[in-house]
Amino acid sequence: MGLKRSAEDDLLPTGKVAKAKIEGDCALAFPSLSHPVSHSPAFQRPSQLITFSYSPSRVLQFDDSALRYFVNPPHGADLNHGYKRWTRRPEERGRIDGLLSAWSRFKTNLNGQNPEIGVISWRGVITKILTAPYEERDAWELNVMCVDGTMYFEEHLSDARLKEKSDLEPRQLLQSYYGYSFESYCTSSTPNERNQHASGSSSGTSGAVGWGGDVDTNVQWCSVVKTKLGDTRIVIGGEVDCVRGRYTGNTDNFVELKTSLSIRGAQDEARFEKKLLKFYFQSFLLGVPEIFVGFRKPSGYLTTTQVFQTVQIPRLVRGKPGAWDPNVCLAWGDQFITFLTNTVRGGSKGNVWRIKFTPKIGVSVILLDDVDVRDVEGGERRVGFLPRWYWEEINGAVAYDLEVKSPSKE
Repeated sequence: MGLKRSAEDDLLPTGKVAKAKIEGDCALAFPSLSHPVSHSPAFQRPSQLITFSYSPSRVLQFDDSALRYFVNPPHGADLNHGYKRWTRRPEERGRIDGLLSAWSRFKTNLNGQNPEIGVISWRGVITKILTAPYEERDAWELNVMCVDGTMYFEEHLSDARLKEKSDLEPRQLLQSYYGYSFESYCTSSTPNERNQHASGSSSGTSGAVGWGGDVDTNVQWCSVVKTKLGDTRIVIGGEVDCVRGRYTGNTDNFVELKTSLSIRGAQDEARFEKKLLKFYFQSFLLGVPEIFVGFRKPSGYLTTTQVFQTVQIPRLVRGKPGAWDPNVCLAWGDQFITFLTNTVRGGSKGNVWRIKFTPKIGVSVILLDDVDVRDVEGGERRVGFLPRWYWEEINGAVAYDLEVKSPSKE
C-alpha cells in the first residue's frame, strides 16, 4: 500500500514532507490466525560472524572476556540471593551502535566485498516482529532507516516508557532479578568448573552454595549471526547466556537460560506454553540449540529444572487449544519486511521512519519530521539513529577505532 500525502502535510524549507500519511487506518493489517499458512518462507540456519564482550564499565571489547560456561545449579537455590548487591544497568534507548561496531569489524575481513544485507537489528527487535501475530497486549514502536538498500531497525522507547521501565514496583524488580540470579547459579567463568555446584561448594564469601558471582547487567557476551528469511539476508546480534562445555567458535553449544513459575495445573501449563513462543524465537534467531529452564516458587526458590531442545519446542504445543505456529510467525515476518522494503526504500538516506505495531490491528508507518528526528538523535553525534562514525564509514569516510564504543544492547 502506497504513501499518500494529505492536505495537512507541510513542506519543510528543504522541500521534504514533514509527515507522510498512510492510506487507510492500517498500513499492514494484522494476520488472520483462523486460516493455515499457505506458504512459509525458508529460514536459513544462523551462521556466526563475530562475538564481543561488554566490560563492567560498559566498554565494548572484541574478545570473549564476558563468556560464561554452563554448570548445573544447586537444587533449591535461593534466587533472592545477592539482590541488594545487584549492579543494574540503567534503562536507555535501544541503540544499535554495538552491533554496528561488530558488523563494521567483521567487514574488514571481507577484502572490500560489500555483501547485500536487507536488515541489521538486535535479536530483541526481530523477536518482537516475528511473535507479533500472537501478541495480545503490548504495542511497540521501531525507528527504521534505509541506507543503500539495508534497513536498520532500532526499538523506539519514549521518555515515558523509559521511566516506566526504570521505576518498576519493588515486586516486579525482584522478579526480574530472579532471571539474572538464576544465570549466576548456572554459570562459571571457566569451563573446568562443571562439578563445582553439584559438589555443594560456595563462591567466595557470598555464603550461597553454587553462587557464580554477584549480578552486573553491564557485563554481556554477544554473538552476531547472519541468516536469511525468505529472500532477505539479515544480520542479528544478541546476548548469549553461556556455552555447554568449551566454546567451539560457533553456536552449536550455546545455552539460553530462563526462569518460570513452577507449573501447578492446567492454567499454569497453558501460560508456560505461551511463554515458549518467545523462548523459542529468541534462541532460534541466534542458532541457540538448548534452553535450560529453572522453575521456581513464587518466593524465588528453585524447585526443578528442565532442558528444552529449541527445534523441538513447536511440537510441544502443536495441536493444543490456542497453540502458536512458528510458520505463521515466519510468514508474517517475511510480509512485514517486504512491506517495509517497499515503503522506505528510494527516499533520502537520512530519512527516519516510525513503525508502530498495535495488537489485533497491525502496523502503521510515518516519516518523521526534523523535530522528531532530532529527538531520535538525542543530542548525540548521529544521523538519525545511526552513529555518525558509522554513517561516515558507509559513505566512504575513514573508520574510527571500534574498540571504544559501548552503547546498549537489545
